[in-house]
Amino acid sequence: MSHLYGLIGEKLGHSISPKIHLNLFKKLNMASDYKLFEIEKSELKTRFYELRDAGIEGLNVTIPYKVDSISFLDEISKEAEKIGAINTICFSKNKIVGYNTDYFGFAKMLTKNAIEIKDKTVVILGAGGAAKAVIQYMIDGNAKKIFLVTRDTSRAAKSFKDVEIIDYKELEEVSNGHVIVNCTPVGMYPNTSNCPVSENCLINFSVAIDLIYNPYESLFLKIAKKNGLKAINGLYMLVSQAIYSEELWNEIHVDDAVIDDIFHDLKTSLLL
Repeated sequence: MSHLYGLIGEKLGHSISPKIHLNLFKKLNMASDYKLFEIEKSELKTRFYELRDAGIEGLNVTIPYKVDSISFLDEISKEAEKIGAINTICFSKNKIVGYNTDYFGFAKMLTKNAIEIKDKTVVILGAGGAAKAVIQYMIDGNAKKIFLVTRDTSRAAKSFKDVEIIDYKELEEVSNGHVIVNCTPVGMYPNTSNCPVSENCLINFSVAIDLIYNPYESLFLKIAKKNGLKAINGLYMLVSQAIYSEELWNEIHVDDAVIDDIFHDLKTSLLL
């Protein structure tokens, strides 16, 4: 019997999620498939229940439905409740449960790269859904100081607590940072000549993380690496959060070696 999973979002043309999931199915010899479901905002509720009733067993959720989809759930996990956004939905006979695997994917990426955030000063660029998961992990990991950098500080103040919200001009004055994380789309393909911050800003940090994975090395990371920072892109997080979704849907444990293999397969394809 084949099992079906998928991703819902508004624009999914550039998603590489199917590559991750189909690769996992092949490696684990699972009789499963993974599809993309582009949905207009006005049709979200109708299409959501249509997919459930059609027998789909799990969904990933991306922009712009990570918050809107919460209203369809019977239950929400602890980390997703704290974050205020979901990216994974499990359907069972009795209930619909939402999770945020971005949180665990980010954690896995930090562990993989031996990055400590306890008692460190961290900076998050951008105030979108991805930033919510990253910030919650930083809070739970006991970062010393968390700066959220955004152009619209008053708007961000309504959605983010327990962080200091500053604009990009104020960021230039942060001189004792450890980790800086780009959660904005600035520098993403095809606009690869853009960088969210200046070189003078980046040299104040030890680690630069870009959640962008295409290009594999963004201008943000190129400048960071040139100045001796540890530079990491978002591909390992993407793979890890996807695999954690599969663990939830199938009630299995996937070995880290499998995650590493899928990561390297995707890395090779991105660098071609």
